[in-house]
Amino acid sequence: MANLYIAINAVIANKVRSLLTALGIIFGVAAVIAMLAIGNGAQQEILNQIKLVGVNNIVVKPIIEQKEENLNEQANGKKEKKKFSPGLTIRDVHSIKSTIPGLARVSPEIILDTYVIRDGIRRSAKLVGVEPAYFEIYDFQLAEGQLFNSEQLKVGAPVCIIGSALKSRFFPTENPLGKSIKVGPHWLTIVGVLRERLVSENSISKLGIRDFNMDVYAPLQSVLIRYENRDLITTEALRMAAMRSRGMVFISSSSESDAESELEKKNYHQLDRLVIQVDETTKLQATAEILSRMLSRKHYEVVDYEIEIPELLLKQQQRTNDIFNYVLGAIAGISLLVGGIGIMNIMLASVLERIKEIGLRLSIGAQKSDIVQQFLFEAVMISVSGGLIGVVLGVSMAYVVSIVADIPTIVSFTSILLSFGVAATVGLIFGIAPARKAASQDPIASLRYE
Repeated sequence: MANLYIAINAVIANKVRSLLTALGIIFGVAAVIAMLAIGNGAQQEILNQIKLVGVNNIVVKPIIEQKEENLNEQANGKKEKKKFSPGLTIRDVHSIKSTIPGLARVSPEIILDTYVIRDGIRRSAKLVGVEPAYFEIYDFQLAEGQLFNSEQLKVGAPVCIIGSALKSRFFPTENPLGKSIKVGPHWLTIVGVLRERLVSENSISKLGIRDFNMDVYAPLQSVLIRYENRDLITTEALRMAAMRSRGMVFISSSSESDAESELEKKNYHQLDRLVIQVDETTKLQATAEILSRMLSRKHYEVVDYEIEIPELLLKQQQRTNDIFNYVLGAIAGISLLVGGIGIMNIMLASVLERIKEIGLRLSIGAQKSDIVQQFLFEAVMISVSGGLIGVVLGVSMAYVVSIVADIPTIVSFTSILLSFGVAATVGLIFGIAPARKAASQDPIASLRYE
């Protein structure tokens, strides 16, 4: 205890020098904590995004405009006719279910821009035609009511499930179950309310997802029967087909170009989105390749769709973040190393300054182990004090970064313990050489030192 007391007095007597010595440790510890906090925040955000897009999912999205499919000029001056594609349809869903093995769930979706009206209040919203597999894939939980039953799905009943934000907007003080709400031109009966799903703006922009809390969910068949079925043959589609088959000889070239342009922009896909969930992650890539070949054949080699694997993209992003964290960790480690070298240098200088003190202690009976302990205590105290200040600074930096840069940060107890432990270890390791040098002094030569 006497050696510790002497070390404390020595550090207090040289406050400024001790603080400057500890700067490397302070900034090193702060950098480690702040870096790990940013890394943990990014990791958590990616995990949340994976939950939002579902696990082991393959997403098929239709492409409406195909610029690469424009008419090409041939050598003989004639135009090559565009290939026909039926688009993404329910028939594709049936083929996928019956042909591709290892699928857990398949969820077709139709998404329509519409509005919701009740008691004179109108609000824009999305009407999403889905099947029960949709709620399982995205892990949606019901706050009230129930999912669509088999009869409602089969006959296309006028029922719906609403998001929590719509409930708050249109039914703030009453139970919405069993009540009707006007969605577009039709009245739908509410059979369920989803629990609130928190979605950050960052996730919405990165993943291209919607605010699920503002959506109205209806059976897929209900949307096809009551709202829109783009797979049906209409008078307009027949007219355009006739114009094409006749070479459009009865209209001018400019009108032909305008008509073709309008036809290209028209959404002919029955489905707006198709999500296939694979039962094992290892099968994702192989299933996506089989799916691509199947759709290419069914769409007559017209690539009017795109296939994405969100989980693999997010995991690649996670890998990139991990590499970035390793680089930051190495930089922070170098900072701690530099801080340790600074402690060793200052302690060696302190030994030269205090040779007479060392000689006096040795001459009055102090053991060499006492001198070693004294200087080790001083080095560890400086590093530990710097570590404590670094912890406070690191937590503050993580908080400031979270507010200023709008980046999620999570300060974990493990990062604090790790950085503080490394700081104390650095002080101990780099304090050994100065302590041994001090203990090796000759008492008589030390007392004569000028």
